[in-house]
Amino acid sequence: MASPPPHGLPGHLVDFVGALRRHQVPVGPGETVDAAAVLGALNLLHREQLREGLAAALLRRSGQRAVFDTLFDLYFPIALGRGRSEVEVPWTPDGEVDLDALRDILADLLRDGDDAALRELARAVVDALGQAGGSGQGGNGPGQQGQGPRNWSAYQVLRQLSPETLLARILSDLLADNSDAFAEEVARREIRQRIADFRKMITDEVRRRTAETRGRDQVAKTAVPKQAEQVEFLSAYADQLAQLRRTVHPLARRLASRLAVRRKHAKRGQMDLRRTLRRSMSTGGVPMRPAYRTRRPGRPELVVFCDVSGSVAGFSHFTLLLVQALREQFSKVRVFAFVERADEVTHLFAPGNDLASVMTRVLREAELVTFDGHSDYGGSLASMVEHWPDAVGPRSSLLILGDARTNYRDPNLAVLRRLIGQARHSHWLNPEPRKQWGSGDSAALRYADLLPMHECRTVAQLAEVVESLLPV
Repeated sequence: MASPPPHGLPGHLVDFVGALRRHQVPVGPGETVDAAAVLGALNLLHREQLREGLAAALLRRSGQRAVFDTLFDLYFPIALGRGRSEVEVPWTPDGEVDLDALRDILADLLRDGDDAALRELARAVVDALGQAGGSGQGGNGPGQQGQGPRNWSAYQVLRQLSPETLLARILSDLLADNSDAFAEEVARREIRQRIADFRKMITDEVRRRTAETRGRDQVAKTAVPKQAEQVEFLSAYADQLAQLRRTVHPLARRLASRLAVRRKHAKRGQMDLRRTLRRSMSTGGVPMRPAYRTRRPGRPELVVFCDVSGSVAGFSHFTLLLVQALREQFSKVRVFAFVERADEVTHLFAPGNDLASVMTRVLREAELVTFDGHSDYGGSLASMVEHWPDAVGPRSSLLILGDARTNYRDPNLAVLRRLIGQARHSHWLNPEPRKQWGSGDSAALRYADLLPMHECRTVAQLAEVVESLLPV
């Protein structure tokens, strides 16, 4: 049986678990007890073992690892203060950092791929060069004591070291006796990766030192990455959108399995009054055994009307990816894209097509722009009704994707009211925060008077809404 963790660690573990919860990593009492057992069983000096042990005890999904690692580094830092390093920063007689000698040391370590020494060098150079707002050199010369830097800057350290400029020099040393083009390309990529790893070491060290002066919770607000499901569509950058695309099919599988459970528990339809009364004759007219109609749900048609203008293109793209993955839940899917006018693009969304290239084709091939390329919801609704009057019918579920920002043009509520009247169900997914609806050129509140409008800023919100709208 594992011994209990040393005195003081339980409170620290509770703080760590609380930080995980604040960053949307659900950790229950059972996981916390398991983590306490890990702390009691492992040596705190074996930091990577401790990291993996706590991860195994506390995490339940792979997408939570980046959040965990960042918080682990804040709550279980590799060192305190300046720490101790076997790698020394060279100084000039005037008490300034000798940057040329320092870059020579860095080049040698990058060439050799000595990760441990590079990590120690990162710690030393941050202490020597990392004070933000200072001269960038000196202030903490060899043997100097005092308060030390209070504001730290990774940018300042990396600007002075410029590790990227060492690439050619390192390659020349590695390939002095080898002119093979393939070997050169492999070496080039390897050195670039080492440089990227060193840059991360600098960033991690600056984060650690900043947490000591400003507090862990303060640093965590900006340093901890969001989980993919918590990233907002409208503020996501390219790497985050690529990560979101990778979550589509696992998310669709989860939604489909939940739908199967809902269908399993919803086999009975409404009460069959005639059969119930007939059964009651054997019990003196008391309906002891109610009879129910058998449900024969048909898969509805889905009509998607989506804004693909620049402001919401990422949101529309991801939602269409999800719709594509769930298309088996519908008997028919039709997709209409719009900017200033609408055009049907259903033929581009054939099963098996790559949705990233499909969205490019939508913007290139569909007739969406007539004047200035700004969203015109009213004009687009009108063009859809004019050219495809029968697109929305009594078996159709109408799904509108967009932020409802009309650029101060006519929202054309009458046409939308007509489409809603033709459809079986109608819903609007809006990627903007609810508090911004109706601000500026937003007609969201006016549209929301006609049909349910759902806030869908993140994948988590989108999954919740889509699950509630899927047919049973």
